[in-house]
Amino acid sequence: MVRIKAGEVDRDNSVDKVEQILQGAMQEFLQHGYAGTSMDRVAVAAGVSKATVYSHFQDKEGLFKVLLEQLASKKNNSIFGTEPIEGEPGAILHQVATKALEQMINDKEHSAFMRVLIGESGRFPELAQICVRAMIKPVAETLTQYLAAPELKIPDPEATARILIGALVHFHITQNVMHGEDIIPMESDRLIDALTHLINKCAD
Repeated sequence: MVRIKAGEVDRDNSVDKVEQILQGAMQEFLQHGYAGTSMDRVAVAAGVSKATVYSHFQDKEGLFKVLLEQLASKKNNSIFGTEPIEGEPGAILHQVATKALEQMINDKEHSAFMRVLIGESGRFPELAQICVRAMIKPVAETLTQYLAAPELKIPDPEATARILIGALVHFHITQNVMHGEDIIPMESDRLIDALTHLINKCAD
């Protein structure tokens, strides 16, 4: 017979509760926006008591921050993996850019969440800053570190990383978040091929 200690059960239940709360919070933020979401609504959506929500999250901003950080961590790991980036520059950058755009384009929840974030950023600039800190900064740092390799001969790796990220984010926002794919259509492969070509030119 396998015996489970009470503390282990408590930890498992705690993890499950947090996941329930985060799922409920995502549902509410997408439906009602940040301003329209309350901890009461989150509790109802998550199927837990308000006291349970507050036992894990101090306030709505803290809950939003954890949700965003979890989303960012999941996205970044799926794009870069957990090992250092190594390989031929053109192939690596093509692979990273393709994964990044696939993640953004195919994940409808991510697009919806970005609409909420952009829409609320005027009234709640700290939310946008959380996004930049949790989602954009780690990607920029990882790419900068890779592009700084001496053999690539890139004069300004940090600025180049910003250019790459900016092009991908702009594509995602104009095509998907703002529903502009029929107005300024472009295949994602064209963008990725052009970016890869630019980097290869720098590395030649």
